[in-house]
Amino acid sequence: MSLLEVSISLSFFLGLVFLAYVVILVRGFLKAEPERPGDPDSLDWHFLIPCREEQAVIGSTLEYLESTFPQAHLWVIDDASTDRTGEIVADRAERNAHVHLVARRLPEARKGKGAALNAGYREISRYVGEGGPRARTVVVVVDADGRPSANMLELCAGPDAFADGSVGAVQVEVRMINRDVERPLPAKGPLANRFAAMLARMQDVEFRGPISAMQIIRRRTGTVNMGGNGQMNRLTALDSIAGETGEPWGNALLEDFELGLRLMLAGWRTAYSRCSWVDQEALWNLNPLVVQRTRWAQGSMQCFRYLPRVWGSPCFTTAGFLEILYFMLRPWVQVVGSIVYAIPLAVFVFDAAAYRDFMEGFLLNGGLLLMAAYLVLGVGEFAIWGWFYRTRCEPGLSRRSAVHLGLAVAAYSLLNYVIAWRAFGRFATGRGSWKKTRRNSELTEPQPSVAGAVAE
Repeated sequence: MSLLEVSISLSFFLGLVFLAYVVILVRGFLKAEPERPGDPDSLDWHFLIPCREEQAVIGSTLEYLESTFPQAHLWVIDDASTDRTGEIVADRAERNAHVHLVARRLPEARKGKGAALNAGYREISRYVGEGGPRARTVVVVVDADGRPSANMLELCAGPDAFADGSVGAVQVEVRMINRDVERPLPAKGPLANRFAAMLARMQDVEFRGPISAMQIIRRRTGTVNMGGNGQMNRLTALDSIAGETGEPWGNALLEDFELGLRLMLAGWRTAYSRCSWVDQEALWNLNPLVVQRTRWAQGSMQCFRYLPRVWGSPCFTTAGFLEILYFMLRPWVQVVGSIVYAIPLAVFVFDAAAYRDFMEGFLLNGGLLLMAAYLVLGVGEFAIWGWFYRTRCEPGLSRRSAVHLGLAVAAYSLLNYVIAWRAFGRFATGRGSWKKTRRNSELTEPQPSVAGAVAE
């Protein structure tokens, strides 16, 4: 077979596999059953909030959590912030015994989110004590800007979650709190504002559409992923993988996914709640979004080392192994796919250029069939999420808006190829440093330099 024939065959194979996966996702998404509630007072709730330069949001977050979940303990890990984060938390801790400050200092601090969470875990572990109610203690990870839904503890205490003693962790749906902001950048023009608003909406579609659908399917395969926000873990489950060092979270850049893998390998089940959620801030600028997603993709590449253990573990079904394999291979496939998909198009264009009429040459060489396939496999399977987002998540949107969102999702998906190559470059060159995603407010304000801070 020629290189062109190989490329076309591989392109269609990869496209059809992904199309079949999308069909499975859509079917599960549309048929998902709501979770059953339980008694939140049957469990002890401890929130872990990792912070680094979060003075802009941490005060309001603590106020929200204190009023919404008054029975919960709030543990803020200040990871050597140079702003007033620690001062704000300390002030609230003086007024509320349920608020705790875990202050980390250099050189031990600023070693990634996993290290900060491990420090918080050790503090909670000491607080509960060896003889304390560890089996009924749940550790909830929330970002500094996180706003969990008021029904979160009730649903996660239910029979589909922690009321089942075999469940070691639960992940709730993630939503973007600023998805409806029409003018996110007041100091800039209409075009910049339109782009920023659409970027925020795309992140909301992404998390409430395909990502939520993936998690719903993972309920069946027993491989629900943990996320960095809205993640809940039974304390005894964390104990089972913490080891002598007291570190349940690993050092991968995708520490949440790694944690979920380690829990599943230890025999714990993981669950997902779509009917409770955590609101977080969507990014309005492309650069920090690419930095964030590059870290996620590289973290997935780093977790590839767990695959032999997953394959050999009796805790995973064949379907579960295949689902994890697919998730781990995605950034690698995107790197390969960006080359494979481009070869047929380049050949068709080159051949068509030999004709006096370029379009006639392109059509005669089968370009129309190729473009039709690309539209179905490369656009249609992404564009459908605009419609499902409207029908299942935001019914107030118009049909026209749903079509526009769908086309925007297809364009947004192309960013994954840039991210995959960026992650591959960092992985191949051994760059594995963890970099905090800068908040929207930070992008317009000068940031203080810190000696010993980790660069990207």
